[in-house]
Amino acid sequence: MPNHILKTPTGIRGLDEVLNGGVPSGGLTLLSGGPGTGKTLFGLEFIVRGALNGRPGILLTFEEREQALHRYASMFGWDTVTLEQQGLLALIGARFDPDAILSGDFDLGSILAILRHKTAAMQSKQLVIDAPDVFLRLLDNRSKERTELYRLQNWLRDNNQTAVMTVKVHEDDLSNSYREFLDYMADCVIQLDERVNEQVTTRRIRVVKYRGSVHGRNEYPFALTNQGVWIIPVTATSLTHTGLGEPVSSGVAGLDVLLGGGYRRGSCTLIAGTSGTGKTTFAATFTRNATANGERVFYLNFEESIDAMLSCMLSPGIDLRPALNSGNLNFVSVMPESQGIEEHLIQAFKIIEQFQPSLIVVDAISACRRMGSEHAAFDYLLRLVDHCKGMGITTVLTNLTSNTRETLEITGMDLSSMIDTVIILRNAEHGGQYIRELAILKSRGQSHSNKVHKFSLSAQGIEVLGLNAGSRNEK
Repeated sequence: MPNHILKTPTGIRGLDEVLNGGVPSGGLTLLSGGPGTGKTLFGLEFIVRGALNGRPGILLTFEEREQALHRYASMFGWDTVTLEQQGLLALIGARFDPDAILSGDFDLGSILAILRHKTAAMQSKQLVIDAPDVFLRLLDNRSKERTELYRLQNWLRDNNQTAVMTVKVHEDDLSNSYREFLDYMADCVIQLDERVNEQVTTRRIRVVKYRGSVHGRNEYPFALTNQGVWIIPVTATSLTHTGLGEPVSSGVAGLDVLLGGGYRRGSCTLIAGTSGTGKTTFAATFTRNATANGERVFYLNFEESIDAMLSCMLSPGIDLRPALNSGNLNFVSVMPESQGIEEHLIQAFKIIEQFQPSLIVVDAISACRRMGSEHAAFDYLLRLVDHCKGMGITTVLTNLTSNTRETLEITGMDLSSMIDTVIILRNAEHGGQYIRELAILKSRGQSHSNKVHKFSLSAQGIEVLGLNAGSRNEK
């Protein structure tokens, strides 16, 4: 269904994609959520982004002081003082006469008069009303609440204001009788949510309704960053990844032979195996080879610090220090449980945006379960791999499997549809010793070996043993 309504872009990263263009122009958007979900920041960023793009706006708050809003804005690098001096922004803190409150003789009349004057002076069409529930609670009268809300709605429509209203939501609070009425009154309703699962906090956003417009209907993770709100949507209804490119060497000559040249550029390769099978060694070999050829590699490690990794890889003759010194390797080590998936995703996306790698290694995806749940891990990896594929970045993942569940875990949390090549590593006991083995389970678009091959790890690195002319195409 095509859109037939005008929209105003919010400028908030990811939100306009979810809203399929922005909030309804000349309409009311309701933004509700519990304490700490970022409602005021959403409203503030909407007004600031609009002002920075030449659209004057006003933020009216019933809860904060103007000085506090300026302070909040400065934390995100927004110079609201200068924008006010330029006539592009106005931050207004609502004030009430205590005597009028005690007598019950107060309403929105004085506030609307101020807005009428400001909007005319600034020629502004964007307005944020922050925390009107503070005012509505003072009325303590359902009939008067609705009367004042109707009055506000009529004023917004008569003045063609594109408005965003933030309202608190408490699950166990039944006193906010205006909540249901506001949901009905608004043209667009957005809910913010913060939840704790397995001791990890995550934030989610969901568009409950949007009159006359298609929009993303799922829950989407978001985070409050030092640059404002960042939402990570997956809203596309069809896959638009480009086709796989030319082979990229794995760094292991024998593995390249078995794969028909190496990993395909723009593909996702999974290296899976039990503990001690050499997954990280394969990933590090790939990294060393790529960086030596001038490619940029982003190595995301969930299990080891950079010093531990560098030290351990010296044993099989892999020295990654030159790659770090050259600037071709960006190594990031982070604990999975240290933050929610939205913060993990945004951290990765920021590095990808700034570092511009052509290759990414994630070691190991099995640790992602510690981000809160199996579903959280899947959500994180799906979005990360989808993002990389969309940018044509070659991705290598490692996955720790257990002997008892190897066949279930081999592709890593139901990600098989996103993975192009799967390499299995095993330690097989034979004659009183362990023999290292590898096999290629699948490799899309490549003629590859279907045999189990032995390999060795030594001070010279990885060597695939027993290769012959038919090793690649035996099927």
